[in-house]
Amino acid sequence: MAGSILSRIATGDKAAVQECIEAYGKLVWALARRLSPNRADAEDAVQEIFIDLWRSAARFDEGRSSEVAFVTMIARRRLIDRLRGARRSIQIAQIEDGAEVGDESRRHDREFETCAEAAIAARALGELRPEQRKVLQLAIYQGLSHGEIARATGVPLGTVKTHVRRGLLQIRERLGIKTAGAAREASG
Repeated sequence: MAGSILSRIATGDKAAVQECIEAYGKLVWALARRLSPNRADAEDAVQEIFIDLWRSAARFDEGRSSEVAFVTMIARRRLIDRLRGARRSIQIAQIEDGAEVGDESRRHDREFETCAEAAIAARALGELRPEQRKVLQLAIYQGLSHGEIARATGVPLGTVKTHVRRGLLQIRERLGIKTAGAAREASG
């Protein structure tokens, strides 16, 4: 059996689909159980993850990452998407439950404040050095870990961590959020 399981799936090898489930089923299940609110959601997530894997099999490049890393990345992204979707539906359900007029007004005030802060944060992100901005975008928008960012960009892990930390500090500064260190310096 030549080639990786995913490359064989990409070429239409039906036996490779079962091998994929056998090889990565426990890993995907463990991730799904950890990041799902209950067993039923985890089971649904596992099915979605394997469908995503089979659809994405042609994108797998043995030269860029290991097969396990690719499977983990696909699983993690799908699980994060499911968590975000669940949060959105909870928020929509709460809005539809009928809040009082005063509650509605306070909610709009909070939304306006959040939008204003988001705009400031987006501008601050745009003002970062390109390498900091790229690393933060991969972390925030794509949900990649520091290690995944280092592998994807070829930047050393320590440098990735430094870019994330310094970039977040600069954004916090623009938002007027004091960090513990800054608060100690101001009071000292």
